[in-house]
Amino acid sequence: MRHLPTLDLRTLALLIPLIVPAGPAAAAEKVDLQLILAADVSRSVDPDEFHLQREGYAAAFTNAKVLSAIQSGPYRAIAVTFVEWSGSEAQRVVADWTVIRDEETAGDFVTTLRTAPRSFQGFTSISAAIDFSMKLFETSGVESERRIIDVSGDGTNNGGRPVNDARDEAVAQGVTINGLAIINQHPNPGYTAHTQPPEGLGEYYRQNVTGGPGSFVITIEDFSTFAEAIVNKLVTEIADAGQLRHIAERRARRAVEGG
Repeated sequence: MRHLPTLDLRTLALLIPLIVPAGPAAAAEKVDLQLILAADVSRSVDPDEFHLQREGYAAAFTNAKVLSAIQSGPYRAIAVTFVEWSGSEAQRVVADWTVIRDEETAGDFVTTLRTAPRSFQGFTSISAAIDFSMKLFETSGVESERRIIDVSGDGTNNGGRPVNDARDEAVAQGVTINGLAIINQHPNPGYTAHTQPPEGLGEYYRQNVTGGPGSFVITIEDFSTFAEAIVNKLVTEIADAGQLRHIAERRARRAVEGG
């Protein structure tokens, strides 16, 4: 009579996953919006302007208007990541994907924005920032009906591929790109044409950077008004989810009243 070989515990541990069928994969968390904040830190942004920009973003996520907008959506949550970018090979995630529901869940995200060092100080490749951001959506770990890339900058694309090509590819995949064009009234020597194009920076963003459902551009006159502008911009972006919730609630009430 033949004897079957004896299996040790380590061999059994390796075989069990092959024998026992895996359970269903856990469903990804659903949020109202996946939002990538992509901030220009190219050499045309001086240290004071950099501080105003970073602090503006940090303060926005403790602002009552922004938190109220987040809580107005069907899922009462959004997922956010913060990216700094400069030249065609210079993009960095400063604050990784975070699901924000309220001031408490925004805490670590805000702290990171206030303490992390500046990432770069080079050329301006908006196109590479968009391409980098598109790949980040694959790592969010959440699901949402809406995906937005929020680009803020003070100059035109002067590195990498044409920015409208990157924009068009992103929009074709259902992503909306909004813009915050910052007019730099005191550009560094040699950067006037870059920061103040003939058509105006706001119009440049409208023609080349932004696109997709509900896309828009906000133009501000200098970095000193950045904090207020980013609050208004975030509220506008997030509010769409709140409007969807109110529509759903109205429809539910009508169904009950009609029944």
